[in-house]
Amino acid sequence: MWILEAKKIHKVYGNKLNKQEVLKGIDLGVSKGEFVGIMGPSGSGKTTLLNVLSSIDRVSQGTIDIEGKEFTGMKEKQLAEFRKHHLGFIFQEYNLLDTLTVKENVLLPLSITSIPKQEPHRKFEQIARELGIYELKDKYPSEISGGQKQRTSAARAFVHEPSIIFADEPTGALDSKSASDLLGKLSDMNSARKATIIMVTHDPVAASYCSRVIFIRDGQIYTQLNKGDESRQSFFNDIIKTQGVLGGVQQ
Repeated sequence: MWILEAKKIHKVYGNKLNKQEVLKGIDLGVSKGEFVGIMGPSGSGKTTLLNVLSSIDRVSQGTIDIEGKEFTGMKEKQLAEFRKHHLGFIFQEYNLLDTLTVKENVLLPLSITSIPKQEPHRKFEQIARELGIYELKDKYPSEISGGQKQRTSAARAFVHEPSIIFADEPTGALDSKSASDLLGKLSDMNSARKATIIMVTHDPVAASYCSRVIFIRDGQIYTQLNKGDESRQSFFNDIIKTQGVLGGVQQ
C-alpha cells in the first residue's frame, strides 16, 4: 500500500496562446519507509513534480493521496493544516530564522501544535542527537556552518514526525564533506525511523543514498532504478550510466 499515490498528474503553465505542459500524465506510488530520489535534465519537470507532490504547487489535472487523504482539491486553509500535520520540508536554502537559536528553529513546527509541555524538549533532544547538532542548541544560525545549518533544517523537518519529508536539492549549497554527512544522517534516519523521504537532486552521489531513483524527461517518467541489495558504489555506477543514456545537462 502506498503512503503517497499520484495518478495522471498534469501541470500546465500559461494560457491557450502560450501553453507549456511541464508534467504529462505522471503516475507514481511511494511506499512507507522509501527513500526516493528524483533526477532529470534541466527543464525536465523534476522540481515541478516535487512541488505538486508536496502541495507547494497545484496540479492542473490528476489526484494525489498521502496516507489516503486526497489533497489536490483542498482549499488553502485546509492545505495549511494538512502540511502542518503530514509534511516536512528541507530546502537548498536553509530557511532558518536568524533571530532564533538552533533549538528554537527546530521546535518551530511544534509551536503550533497542542502537545504536553515537556514533549518538545524530549523530541528536540532525540532528533538533535541523531543529527549531531545537540551541542549547537543555543547557537544562532550566523554562528554555525552551512552543513550544520542544513542539519538544523533537517531536524526541523523531522521533529513533528511527518508522513513524508520532501527535500529539494538539500546538498546543493554544501561542500562535499558536509553533503556526505547530511546524506548519511538522512539515510540513517530513513532506516531507523522508517521515515519516507522524497528528494530532488542533480547529484548522482546524493542519489546513490536512495533506495529508488526516478528519472524524469520531458515531463514524464523515463525510467526507474531500484537499489535492492546493491552497494552504494554499484548503485552510483548504475545512476551514472542511466544519466548518460538520458542525456542533457543535469541541474
